[in-house]
Amino acid sequence: MTAGEGAVRVLVVDDHRIVRDGLVALLGALEGMEVVGTACDGREALHAVAETTPDVVVMDIAMPGLDGIETTRFLSGRHPDVRVLMLTMNEDDDTVLSAIRAGASGYLLKGAGAEEVQHAVRTTAAGGMVFGASVAARVAALFAGAARPEPAVVFPELTDREREVLDLLAAGRSNDQIAAALFVSGKTVRNIVSSVYAKLHAPDRAAAIIRAREAGLGRG
Repeated sequence: MTAGEGAVRVLVVDDHRIVRDGLVALLGALEGMEVVGTACDGREALHAVAETTPDVVVMDIAMPGLDGIETTRFLSGRHPDVRVLMLTMNEDDDTVLSAIRAGASGYLLKGAGAEEVQHAVRTTAAGGMVFGASVAARVAALFAGAARPEPAVVFPELTDREREVLDLLAAGRSNDQIAAALFVSGKTVRNIVSSVYAKLHAPDRAAAIIRAREAGLGRG
């Protein structure tokens, strides 16, 4: 293990010994990195982090007992300064998103090359986030979708039925036409229309229609 002053301290967590040994050999041979320990499952990883205080934990996801995502969630709460880099075979969208929400700073597939792993460890240790090429575009798309706001509901003070009646009202329908369209009685429509006027503080039908059309209703 090549170490030195200011070396990045790495803990390797994987339930497959051959993978652990391979990562230890890879990372330990790099200048400026020190492998401070290994663990074969999540619970062992939590103890190892407390004992070795690594800068970066290279974490598998699919492990018996406490998996990598739950372990990352625990680490985020108990050791917020420790960065977690997921290194896994799993690339489905739900797993990627769950790992990031749990607090992972990076996500690489196990097919990543030595240089990519080295870059990822250094980047996460420096406080950045990193994703393998096959994952990065999907992560961006996932978060763009998650960040996209739901369209605002016009007149939230109205019930869905009242908004539906107002939409038809704004489209120029009469009470009888609205009743026929919604399969309700004319009396029911009149009651709903009166409720809409009251909630919108509209003095009459024309005022309610103007407000509705300004809000984009009645154009369907």
